[in-house]
Amino acid sequence: MNMVQIPENRKYFRIGEASRIVGVEPYVLRYWESEFSQIRPQRADSNQRTYQKQDLETLVEIKRLLYEEKMTIEGARLRFKGERPEKTAPLDPVVNEIKAELRQILKILG
Repeated sequence: MNMVQIPENRKYFRIGEASRIVGVEPYVLRYWESEFSQIRPQRADSNQRTYQKQDLETLVEIKRLLYEEKMTIEGARLRFKGERPEKTAPLDPVVNEIKAELRQILKILG
């Protein structure tokens, strides 16, 4: 994936600029803002969102977790809280049962 370049000489970014830098549509940024408490852009006098560099870095990390690591929103939220999301914990008994059945089938076929 391409390395995201956040301009160093800027302190604030409007939502359109932020979406171009992060590489997602503005509606995605607004959605992530509603899902992640770490993203709280300030509002300009025009009531337009203004993101700071730290916000953009957080958004880039959220994008990486969701798009590259294929995490769910909940999983990414837990990662930001410093917790490790459990991988298919509720499905473990079912998966183990399926594996056992597959082993039996292999014995029958083998």
